Formats: sequence, C-alpha cells, structure tokens
Amino acid sequence: MQKLIHILDDIVKEKFEKLGYDKEYGTVTVSNRYDLSQFQCNGALPAAKKYKKAPIMIANEVMEELQNEPTFEKVFIAGPGFINITVKDSFLTRYINDIYGDKKYGCTQPEKPMTIIVDYGGANVAKPLHVGHLRAAIIGESIKRISRFQGHNVIGDVHLGDWGLQIGMVITELKRRQSELPYFDEDFKGEYPWEAPFNIKELESIYPAASKLAKEDEKAMEEARNATFELQNGREGYVALWKQIIKVSVADLKKNYGNLNVEFDLWKGESDCQKYIPKLVNYLKENNYTYESEGALVVDVAKEDDTYTVPPFIVLKSDGASLYSTTDLATIWERVNDYNPDAIIYVVDKRQGLHFEQVFRCARKSQIVKADLSLEFIGFGTMNGKDGKPFKTREGGVMKLEDLIQTIQDKVKEKSQVNNADMSSENMDSIAIKVGVSALKYGDLSNQATKNYVFDIDRFASFEGNTGPYIQYTIVRIKSILNKAQSKDISLPKVILGPSSDVERDLMLKLSKFNEVIEGSFIERAPHKICEYIFEISNIFNRFYHENRILKEENLEKRISWLNLINLTKDILETGLDLLGIETPEEM
Repeated sequence: MQKLIHILDDIVKEKFEKLGYDKEYGTVTVSNRYDLSQFQCNGALPAAKKYKKAPIMIANEVMEELQNEPTFEKVFIAGPGFINITVKDSFLTRYINDIYGDKKYGCTQPEKPMTIIVDYGGANVAKPLHVGHLRAAIIGESIKRISRFQGHNVIGDVHLGDWGLQIGMVITELKRRQSELPYFDEDFKGEYPWEAPFNIKELESIYPAASKLAKEDEKAMEEARNATFELQNGREGYVALWKQIIKVSVADLKKNYGNLNVEFDLWKGESDCQKYIPKLVNYLKENNYTYESEGALVVDVAKEDDTYTVPPFIVLKSDGASLYSTTDLATIWERVNDYNPDAIIYVVDKRQGLHFEQVFRCARKSQIVKADLSLEFIGFGTMNGKDGKPFKTREGGVMKLEDLIQTIQDKVKEKSQVNNADMSSENMDSIAIKVGVSALKYGDLSNQATKNYVFDIDRFASFEGNTGPYIQYTIVRIKSILNKAQSKDISLPKVILGPSSDVERDLMLKLSKFNEVIEGSFIERAPHKICEYIFEISNIFNRFYHENRILKEENLEKRISWLNLINLTKDILETGLDLLGIETPEEM
C-alpha cells in the first residue's frame, strides 16, 4: 500500500515536472508549522537557484497547478516560497479505511525479501546475565521483530561466549572442589553422567571464585589455560563437562531472556565456528592475504584514506592460538556458508566499534563476503545511574539482570496497588510482570541506541509521560471502551467516517503514518522512532477521549465510526509495542 506522504509527493512532483522543473523539487514533508497546514513543499527555494527565478514565482506557478487538485482542500504560499498543503477529509478518510482493512495497516511486503541475521545476545555461559547484557538483548529483539514484520526472513542468534578461558577456569575450579568426578580421570571408560554435577546457582559461584584465584595465583591461571587448551583439543572428559556447563547455562539463559520477551532462533556460540578456523586460515594464507608480524599471522586492513589508525587484523597469535577476532571472522564464514544472508547485523556495545571494523574490513578484503552483503555494526551506549556512571548496585557491583527486572516489577506493583486496592494478588503480580518489562524496555528503547541514557526507575515506571506503562494504560483504556460497547450489543461495521473535529482529524493523520514510521524504523534500525510514534498517538487519543463521550454519542453512525477509529488506534498501538517486544495486560 502506497504511503500517504508518497501519494502527495507524486502529485506535487508531477506538477513541478509539468512546469519544466526537476520533479525532485516537489518532495512533500509533514509541515513544521502545523498551525498553518498539514504538509509542505519547500522545493521552490532550491529550484530558484538552478532556474534563476525568484522562489515565489516558482511557488505560485506550482500552486496554480495544485489549486484544482481533488486531493487537496487548501494550498497557499507562505514566506519566500513555502507551499503549504492541507488534504481533503474525504481523501484522508478513504486512506484511513484502507489501513483499517489491511492486516498490516498499510505496510507492504517487499518484492524480494532479504535474509537477515541479527547477532544480539553475546552472553557468556557459566556466568549470570547482568545489566550490561540488557541493551543488546532488547534492541536486537526489536530490530529482529521490525525486520520480520516488514516481511524479511530474519534469524536471531544469541552467539554465546562458550569457548574461551572462562571455561577452563570453571573446569579447574570444579576439579579443585570435586576431583573424584569422572570428567577428570583420563583413564575413565564408559559414559559420563547424564546429570550435571552442579545447578545454576552453584555454577554461577564457581566462575567468580576461579577468576579471583587465577588473578592472584599464576599457577591457577596456568592450570586454567591448560584446561582450555585440552578442551579445545578434544579431551573427552572436559568436552563432556563443557556440554554440562552449556546445558545448565542455556536453560537458565532461556528463562531470563524469556522474562524480557526475548527469543533467539539460534543458540550457537563461539564453539560452533571452531571447525571452520583451520579452513579459514588456509584460505587466507593461500590467497596471500596474510603476512607475519612479530610471529603473529595478520591481515593488513588499513586504507590509504583512513584518518585514524586501524591496526592489522590478527588471525593467529605467535603461539598459533586463535583470538576473539578469528572467531568472529570464522562466524561470518559459517553464516555465509549456512544461510547465504543479505545482511548481518551486530548489536554490540559501541566500544567494540574498532574491533568490528577490523573484522568487516578483513571479511571484505579477503572476499569472504559478497560485495552486496551488508555487514552492520549497531553500537549502543551504556545504561547509566543517576550519577552518570555505568549502572551499579548500591554496593557498587554489577547488578544481575533478574534482580533488575524484579526491582522494577516491585516498583510497578507498589504504584499499581495505590489505585487497585481490591485487585487480587495473583492479578497484581501478572500485571506487574508485563508492566515492569514494559517500563524497563521502553525506558531503554525510547532512547537512540547509540546514546548513553540514565536509568531512572521512578520515571520509567510512571503511568504518565513518555513511558511504556503510559502506552499500555492507553491501550487498556481503549479495550475497556470497546468491551463496554460490545456488552451493549453495538455492532461494528468496519467503516470510519470523516472527522468531525480537529482532534479526530489529527488522530487519523497520525494513524495514517504507521507504514511510513515502520519502514523508517527498519531502514534506520531505530526502534526509538516507534516509541516516539506510539507516544504521539497515545497523547492524541487521550485528547480525543477527553473531548468526546464516545459511548454516549447519540448519533449511532458517528458512535460506531468512533469505535472503529479507536479500535484501529488500539491495534496500531499494540502492534507498535509488540515490535518493541512488549505485551499489554488486559487491565491495569
């Protein structure tokens, strides 16, 4: 379905072209003076320079052509040549009814859907999720949902850290605690136990103890390195123990990610690409992409026009060991081989920008990826406390994610109990879960991903202002009206009549932008644009609600039209929240 703004674009561009001007000067935008008009075209000003005419002359010529255009209610010139446009209510009404009758509210399926991989987890096994994992998970989940809603084939990958030194540390610490386990007996024959020798709480305590000891004791560090080396070279007992670590960790990760409405299609890790590394290294060597530097095998990825230093990409260290960078390059190799994607999107802390630039440059220089495969790095900022520093617990430590979720749910429950004293504890808990997740996710996603933001639990959990709970409350209010209408047996033929007030017209105009906003959010990988949009819709709807007695409107046709309009409003708000990974309760 063509976007409303593009329909207007086509009309005005055709008039510019008819008059002998480049049609691109006819681009239409939303008016920045809404008190004057709904839309505007500023093309007469730049056109004046090219065609050596006064902008007001060009604007008047175009206006004359537009005066009798049936789509437009009013066209006039302001200032030196700004063309101001207001559309007819009949045009707007037809468009809004087309959206109401469309299952995706005007969003069109792409002619050639892309295959997109979104890498947005990055959790380490054997360690609990903490607040540092929050942004990757919720920004990536939203980008995945927006891309999928647009009609693309999207694959979300958690990309676990499951193959590094931390595994060796866990193995050696467990050996110190339970040396009698068969995993440590090199002469053991038979099957290893099916049950893990630890639960998630025990596993989460093992790594910090091992890490602390390794930092203080060089012998312990060397034991961890040796265990890592033996694991990566296939020692059977260590591989069996590693599988137990993965099993216990992934079960807990799925639960905690699930609490945030975050889901992954692939639960792969660094270990999955290890089998590709020897082939990758041989390929780079045989095609003369590598050279030796101080014993290490590297690829030069600097460019002549670089304005900053981009160090060589290290493929292998001087001892022949691979690095994090090698693993990321091998993962690209694996993804190209298995999925042949059109785009791979990495949602990672922006401080990793140089690392991914090196990886991407190496992948392109070595032709591991096709020229038309898009490699995108979406670097996000940090979540800070009110002191402007990265968010910590009161004790100064990094807060576990499940504790953060519980904290904000408790805050929401506290606020909800004030207005819902008669609600059952079970219902209150259910609402607190959904509203708490909404407060947390919307508070993050409403900020531009690349920017740092301050985590303010009181503001995020508020039922007023630009917050998730405010959007949810607006939806619940609409559902309440629609439920009351249904109980009165008011039938709802799916027709919306022309607006009878300014606020109704404003609501229709804002709803008509849904396809434009979603496409823009997809192209720019910008969930915050959806937040802005649904917040604006909520504000306009609440104005409409306060100015009109919807269920008591005596004119039946108008009442039914209003019910349809608010039903569309509800659907678009719910869809917007769903694209952010947020659910809405039935009551609040």
